This record gives sequence, C-alpha cells and structure tokens, in this order.
Amino acid sequence: MSDTPKSKIEELIQVAIRRESLKKVVLSKSADRSVLKAVASLKKVGNRVVLQTETFYRDGKARHVNTELAHVPAALPELLSGYGQINVLTTAGDAELRTSKSGSSTAIGADKVLRSLASDKPLTRAEVASHDREKEYLLTGSEEFLIRLGVSDKNGCLYDKKRSKFRQINQFLRHIEEVESHIPAEGDLYILDLCCGKSYLSFAVYYYFAVLKQRKTEMVGVDLKADVIEYCTSVASDVGFDGLAFHCMDINDFTPARTPDLVISLHACDIATDIVLHKAAACRAGVILSTPCCHHELNHTLNCPTLSFITRHSMLRQKLADAATDAMRLLRLESEGYEVAALELIDPEDTPKNILLRAVRKEKFDRESAAAKALRQSFDEARLFLVGPNEELHV
Repeated sequence: MSDTPKSKIEELIQVAIRRESLKKVVLSKSADRSVLKAVASLKKVGNRVVLQTETFYRDGKARHVNTELAHVPAALPELLSGYGQINVLTTAGDAELRTSKSGSSTAIGADKVLRSLASDKPLTRAEVASHDREKEYLLTGSEEFLIRLGVSDKNGCLYDKKRSKFRQINQFLRHIEEVESHIPAEGDLYILDLCCGKSYLSFAVYYYFAVLKQRKTEMVGVDLKADVIEYCTSVASDVGFDGLAFHCMDINDFTPARTPDLVISLHACDIATDIVLHKAAACRAGVILSTPCCHHELNHTLNCPTLSFITRHSMLRQKLADAATDAMRLLRLESEGYEVAALELIDPEDTPKNILLRAVRKEKFDRESAAAKALRQSFDEARLFLVGPNEELHV
C-alpha cells in the first residue's frame, strides 16, 4: 500500500476492523452537493458482520450499502472518494483525513492510532450492533416494482413518506416466512389478494415466491377501483410479473380458480375484512393473513349494559369495538377449522392499524365434532352478549 495520507486512513480502517476496534467512519464535505454525509460502521446482519455505509442526502433520503468484510480493502477507495473530511473513530483513538480544494491531503493522528492497534496491549472491542432493520428486510428498496409503485426513486432510495410503508411490506413478508411451512413445498402456487387496493403486498408477495423462492406462482388481486386495477395491471406487465393478474370486481362475485394456498388482505375497510375472511374460509384457503382497517360496525351496534362503564367513553368504546371485532373474527375462523392468532404487524408508531390476523387451516377438522360445535356456540354467545338478539353482525 502506498504511503499517502489517504492510504494511511484506508490501512487504519482495515486494521481497526481486524482488531475489532472500529467504532465508525464519518465522511463529510462531499463533492456531490446532494450528499450531506455518510457513516460507515460494522453491523451484524443475520449471522455475519458487514461494513454498512449509510449515505444521507439533502432531500431527506438515505441509502444503505453493505460490504462483506472480505471485500472491504477493494471497496475502500471508492467508498472514501469525493469527501473532503474523513474521521475514523476507534477504541484505540481517532484519526482524521482532510483534503483541501486543491486536492492535497493530510492525515491527522493516523500513525499514532496504527501504533496503538499494532501493540500487544489489550484493546477494548467496539460494539457491533445487530442491524435489526436489515435483518428484517427482505427487500432493499431498489426492486423495480417498488420504484414503479412510488416507494423508491429511480436510484432505489426510499422516499421519506414511504418509509413506514416499506417497513410494513417487509414485515408482512416476515410473516409469510413464518407460515411458509404450511404452504405446499412443491407444485404451482395459487395466491389471492382480496381488496388489494394499490397492491403493494400483491407485488411483494408475488416477488417473494416467484423471484426470491423461484416458485411458479399464479397470483390474483381483486378490487372494485377500476383506475387502481388498470394501473397495477400495467405495472405488473412492465416489470415482467407474468403470473400476477388483477380483476376489477366485487370480491363477493369473484370465483377462485381453485383452492388458494394463501389469501392476504391489507386494511380492507370495516366489514370488507369480514367479507374477505368469509370468502377465504369458504374456499378453504390453506393460510389467511389479514390486517384489518377500521372497525365501525360493532361500534355502532354495540349494546351491552354490562360493559356500559367502558362504552360510555367514546374513545374506549372504539378500542373495545376494535378488540372485540378481531377476537370474534378469530373465533369464527377457529370454528371453521383454522388455527388462529392475533399478531403485531409493525410498530404502532408507523400505523395504529398494526394487528395481523393469522389463520392456518387444520388438516383434519370435523365440523360435527363436539369441539367444533362448542366453538360455534362460543361465537353465538359472544355476539349475543355484545349486540343483543336483534342486531346483525357481518363478523
């Protein structure tokens, strides 16, 4: 390695990584006016440690790049180029590279830190954070369908207003992973997204199975909004998702081609979620994943004197209606032969609509069994308790 100020900094970073002493590298005064700064640090991603560089842009966007440690020496020249100031922070001390407008560079403190790293003295190990976000994310933001759907720009950088949507999509895919053992391991897959809307999940789930898992997949999104369906159809065609189709129609009128392996639904409004769940259970879907939206119907029909100490407070009444509606939905699915659970989809700071209803069809279920009849009776008793004998519920 040539003995220049920049090569000294590159060497320092490599030695600090080897000695597990690198805290972070801060790159500032970028020649690119759109870049504010970049920060590189070691992060644990899955079962490996990488050098992760996060570049911050003046328009509020940020972009992550992970570099395998074996590739760091070759990647460093490009990583460090274009910055007028580079600060390297280690547990053995700090160093700085300053580059003037004329191009001359000065390394401050690099030799001293290198000597400390080379000594036999015990060094404090730098903490390597577990990059939970990276661990959770199956998508990067650079996928063509995310760019076309307006989640990322043409360079794959996430739009600020779409970051929560991006996290939501990735977390939903993690839930897909958790139920994948209940989806046939062989043969063609048939998946439905009912009340698909703009179809972020349709594209993501199709990408997961057809691209990441290399499974032959037929997926259908159904929604009433003609303009949205037309747009999604054009995006699917443009990105080459040949097995993904969209139909503009009422889901009550939609007839599945066969028993679906998976039915998904994200934020179908009010009783639309109940219609989705009824449809999915009626066609004996193998797995159902549904995130409800609003819960207005029970709030309007709730008539339970025993719970009046709650229902007389409007905010608490709505929270009760939310929880009771989802609990009854799960009880109904359980009575139809499904193993059920209510899970958190994503951090409630991103969206208050963060409950995921999961149902996995039991292989053996007898509707005439005493257990099945008891579940149906429990559902009827719960409905009667909440709304009385004269009100109807779509749940």
